[in-house]
Amino acid sequence: MGRTKVAAIWRWMLMYETNVKRNKNLRPAVFVDRDGTLINDIGYLGDPDGLSFYPGIPEALRRLQDRGYLIVVVTNQSGIGRGYFNEETAIAVNCAMLRMLRDKGVMVAAIYYCPHHPDEGCSCRKPGQLMILRALKDLDIDDSLSWIVGDMDKDIWTGINAGLRPILVETGKSEKGSIPAHVKRSASVVEAVNFILDEGIS
Repeated sequence: MGRTKVAAIWRWMLMYETNVKRNKNLRPAVFVDRDGTLINDIGYLGDPDGLSFYPGIPEALRRLQDRGYLIVVVTNQSGIGRGYFNEETAIAVNCAMLRMLRDKGVMVAAIYYCPHHPDEGCSCRKPGQLMILRALKDLDIDDSLSWIVGDMDKDIWTGINAGLRPILVETGKSEKGSIPAHVKRSASVVEAVNFILDEGIS
């Protein structure tokens, strides 16, 4: 599968997989990191059989979906650029995750991933904003009503710079990096979802 220097983005065809219909009305979304946020971070996951969710993840995402939020996964996958696994393997892991969520009634609107090595200087690797900007355009998302949830400073700064409301979760790596003091912290995605739903779409 080909890669471009600027960005390599894979997503499900919306009309086919998620029945999300594009229209002129912008929708709110919750952008979520994958490793360390939705699933256990075991380091460069290259095997679908190694995929496991943190407790309560499918149910929490279903609650967001039921309240009208699109769910968009944005993930750095430098294991591709480092040569640990190929792009087809990364897609297989993403497909396995989507199937597991779909079995629980959760329809992820899209997955965007960056395959590049950190030294490549691409625009899509978080904290770069390209994945977010593409999603905003592709999915007709209202950034002013949207959130980003992640376990590292790169997730938080991506959201801040893209105009999203950030939440840091305490799952994943223990060292979180440089997090602004005002950023909301939650123990997990489940707690973050409770906060988002309490805040409402406003």
